Amino acid sequence: MADEKTKEKEAAGAAATTGNGNGAQPSLNVLAQYVKDLSFESPGAPNSLRGRDQAPNININVNVNANSISENEYDVNLMLTAKASHQDSVLFNVELAYGGVFRVAGFPKEHVLPVLFIECPRLLFPFARQIIADATRNGGFPPLMLDPIDFAQIFQKKVAEDQAKAKAQAS
Repeated sequence: MADEKTKEKEAAGAAATTGNGNGAQPSLNVLAQYVKDLSFESPGAPNSLRGRDQAPNININVNVNANSISENEYDVNLMLTAKASHQDSVLFNVELAYGGVFRVAGFPKEHVLPVLFIECPRLLFPFARQIIADATRNGGFPPLMLDPIDFAQIFQKKVAEDQAKAKAQAS
């Protein structure tokens, strides 16, 4: 009898802690991470490896894509490019497409996109950052240590751009 009451209390407690009423606790799981594409070019080597009086210009671009694989499973790709130049010559150009397979379950539908485009790349970024640093170091340059990226700001900017496009097309 005491066993049955304990089980009833545990079941009631579990029901009370579910986030969205569908019986599933929100969860985000990393199922796999992988390098989809990596390219490093140093077209001016070995001359580009010489010391300089001033720091090179470095242009960094970030992009995030997500695709559904199956129910609750998504492939999220973080694309990073970094191009260093001095005067008119390219010192190096590195491109990385780093992916992760994520299980996103138990979230309300309106929260799935922010999870995919903010939280998933936030989890992938430290690994991608290390790959970029290693590639530039192995190319003969000081390791390029990318600053942290605010994926929430990137997502909000993208949503605002999409809304502006939709509004312009409706007019």
